[in-house]
Amino acid sequence: MTPASNPTPEAPLPTAPELADRARGFRLRMAGIDLETEVALDMTRDRYGRTVHADAAEAARAHRDKAAVEAYTTHIAPHADALLDAARRALDELPPARHLAGWQAVLEGLAASAAEIRRALDRPAAPGSAAERAQHSALWPHLIAWADHSVIASTLADQNQHRHQAPLTDEERQMWTERAQAAQRRGELELIESWYAADGQPITLAYLDADDDSTVLALRGDPGAPGWQVLGHYAHTYEAGQALPAPVPPGVLRADVSQFNHPALAPEISLQELIRDVVEAQHAGDASNALLGATQRGYDAGPMVRLQELLETSGQFASALETVQGQQIAARLSALGRQIEFLTREVEEAAEDLGATVAVLPPHRTPVLRVRPRPAVNTTPPTPPPRASAPARHR
Repeated sequence: MTPASNPTPEAPLPTAPELADRARGFRLRMAGIDLETEVALDMTRDRYGRTVHADAAEAARAHRDKAAVEAYTTHIAPHADALLDAARRALDELPPARHLAGWQAVLEGLAASAAEIRRALDRPAAPGSAAERAQHSALWPHLIAWADHSVIASTLADQNQHRHQAPLTDEERQMWTERAQAAQRRGELELIESWYAADGQPITLAYLDADDDSTVLALRGDPGAPGWQVLGHYAHTYEAGQALPAPVPPGVLRADVSQFNHPALAPEISLQELIRDVVEAQHAGDASNALLGATQRGYDAGPMVRLQELLETSGQFASALETVQGQQIAARLSALGRQIEFLTREVEEAAEDLGATVAVLPPHRTPVLRVRPRPAVNTTPPTPPPRASAPARHR
């Protein structure tokens, strides 16, 4: 019997686009599995994100692992080696670029994961047993490696299927570049989207006139820095996409992040709950504690501290774009982060001062009943006040 992890000997090998489609189908299925699992795990947590039904959470993860193994067996296993071989051949043909060493490491990692999965598929444990659940759980890191990074292999395998048109002549390139730079100085050059080509060069699409989408330009280089040039001009974005070098997968801010293996979030209290605590407070200490909850640090940090972390991380992202505008925005976000840090300390001091007052709200701030008492039996309800007559209308 031919193992599920190996193709049938007489079966023809799929073409490069077919291999890429198989990998794409696996990623889509994994995205669906991830969504289903998150919904199931949410049912096992309390309002603060803490797991309160451990057995149900374990069952949800076991179901996830089994579904991921089945998805890999269907989409990837028969032709994993063929996909990686096609990707390696394409990688060898690319001109030198900064990202190629990283891509080579990714392909080697995918090959190692494929080998681990193949060994498990060739020696499956008894269906439904604890050994099978343990086997599937051990395969999960290798399965998400393929879910996260097979896009690089499939993009490489499909690289040679894209043909772009001949470049502009030097005279045409200079003319269109001057027109685009003039439009940029007037504030009329509208950027649409950008990507990186396989040679590591950025490509940006832009409308020559922000009020007219009939001319789409392709720019090579950083539009925010001197030296960028026009690659070509097109009637619309679809034509540009067909004519230009295909996009490659974007980079990541942090190399160890996985779309399918999210770290557990720390429990946190929302700002709305803290506001409600202040509204319901009667003692200064209660309102003070709500404010301190917004500024507390550590594992269960408050919203103001999380906001500062968001600004810091967003600044790192903007800087990682490696563009002029990205660096400028990173500097702005860094300054805003320092302001939030200062504001957090001010709020913290104000909260401590509020608590130190040991004051309570004065009794004349009387609550108002939400429900009026019903009239007693055999009594006539009070007569409602007369409605104000409408003023006479004059022609």
